[in-house]
Amino acid sequence: MKNQWSNPFSEREIRELKKAQQDELVGAEVYERLSKLVKNPQNAEVLKQIAEDEKYHTQIFKKYTGEALKVNKGRVLFYLFLSRVFGLTFGIKLQEKGEQSAQKNYSSLLPLIPEMKEIIEAEEKHEAELIGLINEERLSYMSSVVLGLNDALVELTGALAGFTLSIQNSKTIALLGLITGISASFSMAASEYLSTKAETDPEVQLRAGKSALYTGIAYIFTVIALIIPYFFIANYLISLVVTVVIALVIIFVFNFYISVANDYNFPRRFMEMAMISIGVATLSFVIGYLVKTFLGFEV
Repeated sequence: MKNQWSNPFSEREIRELKKAQQDELVGAEVYERLSKLVKNPQNAEVLKQIAEDEKYHTQIFKKYTGEALKVNKGRVLFYLFLSRVFGLTFGIKLQEKGEQSAQKNYSSLLPLIPEMKEIIEAEEKHEAELIGLINEERLSYMSSVVLGLNDALVELTGALAGFTLSIQNSKTIALLGLITGISASFSMAASEYLSTKAETDPEVQLRAGKSALYTGIAYIFTVIALIIPYFFIANYLISLVVTVVIALVIIFVFNFYISVANDYNFPRRFMEMAMISIGVATLSFVIGYLVKTFLGFEV
């Protein structure tokens, strides 16, 4: 129900206030639901408290918009889905990035709403609390995943590009790529195990087995994704193009994930990794052409 008093705000300001109100509604429900997902009681309590603060902020905005908005269930489900699939840290950090963007709008409303300073300070407090809130296992082994993923993307994309022009048969290329990839994944996992075991910190040494497992799994999944086109597409050049596209998609998704979870610079990391993978693939493609041309290698 709308308030009957004359609203002193412009249409643009009302839109900003309603957007801020909706953001707080979404945040309140997301944090409340996430508090029921975490096993750590202390973390759950922090999330519950943040949810209560967000609810309080919605009441402040409601006082100025004059409307009781319904929460956007789609956005809530989106953040919850991401938290379940990619981990609680990712879901929370992505939600926080949205709130950081909202804070810029809040600053423009400072002269209009006396409570706005209190809201901004509370949001900054939330950010500080959430940074040290979650310690997920998957993030502690992220360096192992990076190792497996990077090596698979660079080595196998390059190998497939080299095989493509020298062999020119999709099924044969797929078979060679699969054998090469699986062998390399075992080798990489073993290297990660030995490297971790060589650390001087006993706690790090205890993680050697899991570090090797994360490295090997990341490598094998990347291998499978890259060689799939060669199994289903007869034209070897089209297969290579699709493989490169898949590699870029993997690089994009993975770097977006770690940029959110670990606060890295996404554009710089994506471009760096993409350029290395494409550069190696291009060089290998040229080598494959030279092998075929000058050595007369045919399959």
